[in-house]
Amino acid sequence: MTELVSDTGEPTTAGPAPAGPSAEPSVARVSQWSDIRHRFFANKLAVVGLAIIVVLILVAIFAPLLAPYDPLKQNLMNTLQSPGGDHLLGTDALGRDQLSRLIYGSRIALVVGLASILVALTIGIVLGSLAGYYGRWVDTVIMRVADVFFAFPLLIGAIVIILVMGRGVLPVVLSLGIFTWATFARLLRSQILSVREMDYVHAAKALGASQGRIIRKHILPNSLTSVLVYGTSNVGIAIVAEASLSYLGVGVDPEVAEWGNMISAGRGFMGVKDFMWTYPSLAIVITALGFILLGNGLRDALDPKLR
Repeated sequence: MTELVSDTGEPTTAGPAPAGPSAEPSVARVSQWSDIRHRFFANKLAVVGLAIIVVLILVAIFAPLLAPYDPLKQNLMNTLQSPGGDHLLGTDALGRDQLSRLIYGSRIALVVGLASILVALTIGIVLGSLAGYYGRWVDTVIMRVADVFFAFPLLIGAIVIILVMGRGVLPVVLSLGIFTWATFARLLRSQILSVREMDYVHAAKALGASQGRIIRKHILPNSLTSVLVYGTSNVGIAIVAEASLSYLGVGVDPEVAEWGNMISAGRGFMGVKDFMWTYPSLAIVITALGFILLGNGLRDALDPKLR
């Protein structure tokens, strides 16, 4: 026991100081994914973007339950009705309910946006991996092909393919995917050029690992982060491009409940019945914004340089 003197001058006693491992402060261990999740949800704009996308997905899935009317049903006795009453967002020139068409339009937007980016990612990852890992003439050939696709404006190239294949969801998906893969390939190539010089890649080569295994197990997992983040942000751009094609009359069929078709149908009533094009335009803007915010949030959470 050690005798101590308090502030009042009275002696006090204190027990022996604790010793051993229990005296060391405990340190909480945080896994990498826990850190990423914390950083993502600490970003308020990223959470807003995620909320927008979740709501959009739920609306698309439960469209038959949420839509008050059949989006294709015409009522020529009730055309161009202003928002309110039985039709919250009004009706179009054929008497179709605008809200129902807006809800069903989310399905086309998600399918085309996600599928076209998936096509672009697939092509870009394969060709970008080959160009970045093998280099030399393989890199030269693939990058020159990519330059050809860079030379074509997205919408013009998509229109050419759609005119050859015909209108519909599949031609729109393929056309947008084919004319956006080059950016993914170049981005992945630049990542692989730096990753392939890392020590763990040289160690895998020294241990006799095949080139295919090195690409799959060591290079791609450490190079795909920026590509996936860019792809998430570009889903919104693909949705805007798809709506633009429909607005120009070369996207999906005009009868289909789709946001670009709704804007195209309302352009003849600008200044008179602005609700016909305002609501689908807002839907496109909010959806694109949601994917952009989500992509930015993923970038901030996954990039080790920002930690």
